[in-house]
Amino acid sequence: MISTATPHLRAGGFAYQADDDWAKLPEGWTMREVADVAVDAADNLYVFNRGDHPVIVLDKHGNFLRSWGDGFFGARAHGIAAGADGFIYCVENTQHAITRFTPEGKLVWTLGESGKPAPKWSNKPFNLPTNMEVSPKTGDIFVADGYGNAAIHRFSPDGKLLASWGAPGCDPGEFQHPHDLAIDADEFVYVCDRENYRIQIFDGRGKLQAIWHDVYRPTGIHIAGDGLVYVCELLHDPRLADCEVLGHRISIYTKDGERLARLGAPEEGDGPGQFIAPHGCDVDSQGNIYVGEVSFTEKGRLQDPPRTYRSLRKLKKVS
Repeated sequence: MISTATPHLRAGGFAYQADDDWAKLPEGWTMREVADVAVDAADNLYVFNRGDHPVIVLDKHGNFLRSWGDGFFGARAHGIAAGADGFIYCVENTQHAITRFTPEGKLVWTLGESGKPAPKWSNKPFNLPTNMEVSPKTGDIFVADGYGNAAIHRFSPDGKLLASWGAPGCDPGEFQHPHDLAIDADEFVYVCDRENYRIQIFDGRGKLQAIWHDVYRPTGIHIAGDGLVYVCELLHDPRLADCEVLGHRISIYTKDGERLARLGAPEEGDGPGQFIAPHGCDVDSQGNIYVGEVSFTEKGRLQDPPRTYRSLRKLKKVS
């Protein structure tokens, strides 16, 4: 049988086909760049877009369902998560807060004081948080407070602060931009320690368990239902854009840190099998991978004239 997988999307027994035209947006709508994506229990995709129509919801076939968040979010959409509790959580850096919505876009709760940052580097919630996740085991909320702080915070479902850990630095347990996090079924917390080029793994109270070093500038992380760990790696250095062993790719690991595959062409771009700036990812029940790219920030805005690149990618799993 001839494989239908896209070149550069086959590795380690994994095979995917680029399905970049999957999303069917209303006439005239665009996505300037996609900071993050989240898949809910029905395989609907929530796209956190920096631009008009901040949250765009698509069904599993790519059909447009609804959008929300207009006028509520600023320009720094950063993280989105479909919680195990059925709510959608959003992190817009400059709000210095975590917002909880119904899937239809009704704001039901805010964690933190919106617009009021904690002192920088105080590690008190929050100063330019980056992302969050709900524990599938306890329902507790874990927040990566990653740009103006260097901390992970744990909250009860009703918002009581239970624990915080981390500090600025490069020693074990310290962070330089904890950029995203994921939580497995046993409540181990996997943190993208982006500027230290590593993933650190903790128990639910912050005790360090392991460090993965064979990762290049990790920006996004997701643990799928089968326990595999998907990591976005973002190059961020145009001098190295043609180096085939660095960045602009999706890597797949076991929970023990064994790398199984790296997906993505060595050449930077928005063609099939290529990436520019993978920033967030999620995986649906069929094993398809969705990737949000901050391609305008990393590339398009630097060009004369500025241009918009493709920023939502679907990698369709090939049986």
